[in-house]
Amino acid sequence: MFTQVRSAALSGVDSFPVSVEASLTSGLPSFSIVGLPAGAVREGRERVAAALASVGFPIPHRRLTINLAPADVPKTGSAFDLPIAIAVLVVAGHLRAEEADDLVFVGELGLDGELRPVRGALSIANGCRGMQGLVLPSANAREAAVAGAVEVIGASCLPEVIRHLTGGDPIAPASVDGLALLGDDAGDAPDLADVRGQAHAKRALLVAAAGGHNVLLTGPPGAGKTMLARRLPGILPPLALGEAVEATKVHSVAGRLPSGEALVTRRPFRAPHHTISDAGLVGGGRIPRPGEVSLAHEGVLFLDELPEFRRHVLEALRQPLEDEVVTISRASQAVTYPCRFTLIAAMNPCPCGFHGDGSGRCSCAEVAIRRYGNRVSGPLLDRVDLHVHIPAVPIGELQGRNAGMASPEARAQVARARSRQRQRESRNGTTLCNSRLAPEEMRRWCIPGAEGRRLLRRAVRALGLSARGYHRILRVARTIADLGASEQVRASHVAEAIQYRRPVDESGLASGVDVES
Repeated sequence: MFTQVRSAALSGVDSFPVSVEASLTSGLPSFSIVGLPAGAVREGRERVAAALASVGFPIPHRRLTINLAPADVPKTGSAFDLPIAIAVLVVAGHLRAEEADDLVFVGELGLDGELRPVRGALSIANGCRGMQGLVLPSANAREAAVAGAVEVIGASCLPEVIRHLTGGDPIAPASVDGLALLGDDAGDAPDLADVRGQAHAKRALLVAAAGGHNVLLTGPPGAGKTMLARRLPGILPPLALGEAVEATKVHSVAGRLPSGEALVTRRPFRAPHHTISDAGLVGGGRIPRPGEVSLAHEGVLFLDELPEFRRHVLEALRQPLEDEVVTISRASQAVTYPCRFTLIAAMNPCPCGFHGDGSGRCSCAEVAIRRYGNRVSGPLLDRVDLHVHIPAVPIGELQGRNAGMASPEARAQVARARSRQRQRESRNGTTLCNSRLAPEEMRRWCIPGAEGRRLLRRAVRALGLSARGYHRILRVARTIADLGASEQVRASHVAEAIQYRRPVDESGLASGVDVES
């Protein structure tokens, strides 16, 4: 006998259809799986056999062959257990082929027939458009239902699936309103008012949040760099439904979505340790998985103690920062993961951390200071829009009562600036942040008046800016104009944007072109 059951597999954050073909022929009893199965798929033979036996449907003592088509594409994971079990039940005569027609099955089986959650349910559901239904573990049902692409049937065990297919006990389809899950959940985020002083840094953080710009914070230990970075997600606008779906896909494929959760409802904040490998940061491995840059998709990636990261790990960031995708190529396949994130990094000015703080505590030799700074390459720094010096906070400000700007006030300003960006132009319903403006859009929205252009020319000459640095100044100036509710990019906006690109001298203060002259 022969039958085939529909299933699906993951490739990056997308899915593709897989046909599970089963053939039961005469011969010595055997159970083989072909079609480039990985280890977890091959081991599924034992799980399926034990699960079927535990629910009263032992595998017939004949030659059983399972083929996963297309046979030239590697298959990984445990999600093929359920479709293999259904295919075996059909060829053994316990189910009719038409009962499983036009349905897609995914799920891992326990030895007792329990259905356990799998990775990538949302991506699989998106790929099932046009099918009658998707049968999967109940723990994945809400996540898959968010897609709204197919009727989702969630079951807790194999007998439930069998009863549903035979009509004995139909399972009600899962239904989830994705928009209802999203809300303004920034109330539990750390407040920007917790950071005393640092008005200049808070302003830079506001600009970064409004335009999606990358930030580098440099200053002595204890100045508040990490506190500022951890408060950036709290002033970002809430996730739109499309952004939440994209972030959920990545977390689900990586196995980071909590069981039973339907969506990632808040912007991700990822802060990997500096001992991370390049595969851990940008993704990879023998079986490719998303890295930290992809887990930070639609959110924030925080790299504390930036020079302590291994150089080749940091250099791997250069392409993702530009392309907003990571492509991982292996001999058998190539997968692509999205990685649109805001980078915020922090570093000390020297190995001891106190260079330029005015206290005289720094004992580092000049060559050691230069060597420490050179751990971060120029091309990577050129991709950072805002370079902000964070001085030590005076004791008077620490003890003072004026906390300065709080997160709700900053978030309201960011929301208004993002609204202006959304009114100008959007792509696929997603706000096009100023940091991602294409050249033709920059020419339309970012070119300042004559005075602003003169400032830019002086800045390019004095600071030795690259073409990338020039364009990033224009994008930051556009964001500053949005925060000021200005339709035009004025010279004052350009001057502030230039301040964020100016280098730091031995005193720890910004130096370079005098934008006021």
